[in-house]
Amino acid sequence: MAQRYGGKYSPDDGDDKAASEPDPGHYRGARVDPVGARSNVLFAPPIVLAALSIGDGATGLATGLAGAAALLLGAWLLRDGLRAQAAYDARRVARRPRIPRKIFAAVLAGAGAGIAAFKAEPGLVAPLIYFGAVTVLHIGAFGIDPMRDKGMEGIDTFQQDRVARVVDEAESYLQAMEEAVRRAGDRQVEARVERFHHKVSQLIRTVEEDPRDLSAARRYLGVYLMGARDAAVKFADIYERTRDSGAKSDFMMLLTDLEESFGQKNETLLLDNNADLTVEIDVLRERLQREGVRLD
Repeated sequence: MAQRYGGKYSPDDGDDKAASEPDPGHYRGARVDPVGARSNVLFAPPIVLAALSIGDGATGLATGLAGAAALLLGAWLLRDGLRAQAAYDARRVARRPRIPRKIFAAVLAGAGAGIAAFKAEPGLVAPLIYFGAVTVLHIGAFGIDPMRDKGMEGIDTFQQDRVARVVDEAESYLQAMEEAVRRAGDRQVEARVERFHHKVSQLIRTVEEDPRDLSAARRYLGVYLMGARDAAVKFADIYERTRDSGAKSDFMMLLTDLEESFGQKNETLLLDNNADLTVEIDVLRERLQREGVRLD
């Protein structure tokens, strides 16, 4: 009769259910890199163009390298443009990108194709045709950048700029944390920091949607995240050299405490916003009743 294997690294019968059911919070809010294969493949044409230009003499080589440089810069700008649009789409309140990277990428891709066409067929007709065709196809494949602000109606721009500066600072701290723990080389810690990043992002979204919450959340998005970043750097330095399990346990406990603190603060802000909405509704009801409007 077959018997299930059991050992040090095998779950026992009591843990079968827990082992078979993944933690729903682990993948909640997971971020997928918007840069996919169809944009990464655009780095291949400049390499091919530069390689084929090596044996075409000085003029041909210079022309080919110029076209390859335009194509390479366009592919690089496209990656940044896709990430900027993903960040724009993920927020309910967002400013349009200051630099239209995707549009510039389309123009550079068309310019690179036009230069490559000029290299093979000197003149103006062929390069212009290729320039226009590639630019239009690029825009059709990847679209253009967001051209207007989203959710900014009735919001004080000065206050929103203050929020944007605090949010950028918070995002830089979170990015530094992820880079530090990546250096430590522990997937469990990396996943834990990603979950903490998601919890902080919830607080950031709450502040962006209502800039009045900035004063209450400023310490969390500034001082606390700065301390978390410094702790992550120190942990990475120690764990990279010694693989000290005690340092890992202390850092994970710190992340747990911070996550709970950020979650509680976000819930407090949401409750305050709901209370403000209730007051506004009650005031509106009273005004309508004074005007003789009955709400059934």
